Amino acid sequence: MKLDSENTNFNLRHLRAIHAVWSEGSFARAADRLGVVPSALTETVRQIEEIAGGALFDRRSRPPAPTPLGLAFLKDTAPVLEALDLSLSRVRDRARGRQASLRIGATPSAITPLVAPAIMAFRRAHPEVTLTLHDDIAETLAEMVADDRLDLAVAGRARSSPDLVQTPVASDPFGLACPAPHPFAARGAPVSLAEIDPEEVIHLSTNTGTARLLAGAPSLPETLKTGRLRTHSTVAQLCLVRAGVGVALLPRNAVTLFNDPAIAFVPLADLVLDRVLYLLRPARRTASPMALRFEEMLALPATG
Repeated sequence: MKLDSENTNFNLRHLRAIHAVWSEGSFARAADRLGVVPSALTETVRQIEEIAGGALFDRRSRPPAPTPLGLAFLKDTAPVLEALDLSLSRVRDRARGRQASLRIGATPSAITPLVAPAIMAFRRAHPEVTLTLHDDIAETLAEMVADDRLDLAVAGRARSSPDLVQTPVASDPFGLACPAPHPFAARGAPVSLAEIDPEEVIHLSTNTGTARLLAGAPSLPETLKTGRLRTHSTVAQLCLVRAGVGVALLPRNAVTLFNDPAIAFVPLADLVLDRVLYLLRPARRTASPMALRFEEMLALPATG
């Protein structure tokens, strides 16, 4: 887009000048607020009126009132000035390590073993920071990190993106989630895949990382990879398992999410498959000091 040459003569000083006059209701008070002499402020307002092509204030009224042209321009530019001031405050806080908020994402099964201990340590060290935890599936969290809606996240692997850096931080094996009264839970020994009734299996939606891992497991029979009963989330799966509706193939930390005695984790004798958790960071912007501090507090065990 080609810039209008007249617009290049306009700058932030002009904008702050007219908004100060509007706010203070006086050229003298506005000049004092801005730290300039009244004659300099008057000249600045004259310059922007020349650029605008008309008077922005009626000097005959006391206090000086915006003209219809001026009022429309002031209302149009007020959000711009507010957004700029907010951005400047944020960048100063980040530069000084005083970011006022931290936005973290996590899959539910990563919260108890990894994220919660780090949150406790972070809040002790930085009680002034507002910390928000958002839980969701890996793909959604990855989009939120890439779009600057989250500072970082801990989740399963998302699809590759140039806007994202994914670093493995932990892993846990897949097994079978069963209701506590189920015969598999009472056996006290691993279960073979051939023993699982496909009609009993509660599946996750195909857009989840867990579903993709299972779909790509060569040793898993096709009859156990998909079925007629599906849920959107692990929490919904566990609720159905707890109610005795069926069983589910899930990572260990997901099955033990609530340490619910009504749900048992049963190892599988012939499925060697791990779910790896990743630290998701933005690739195209610098991490804030608070995000870096939180990363330091994550007790990240070795993968494997």
